[in-house]
Amino acid sequence: MQLSVSSKNGIPVRLSDERWAHITEEHCELAGLRLEVMEAIAQPERVLAGGAGELLALRETARQMAGCSVPGIQG
Repeated sequence: MQLSVSSKNGIPVRLSDERWAHITEEHCELAGLRLEVMEAIAQPERVLAGGAGELLALRETARQMAGCSVPGIQG
């Protein structure tokens, strides 16, 4: 299954099963939060500058903070 959303700035973002498996291998705390991560991309509560020039889209969930680094989102 591939999920698609548009970022805050209208940039299309796709998340395939393969890519999600890769992400959760390195960030096991995100397991089970795939929809929440996509919501954070589409409707972030906060956008922060990352350490490598990327922007971080953040959205708080009932379980924890869901977020991700997405090129093209501007705060």
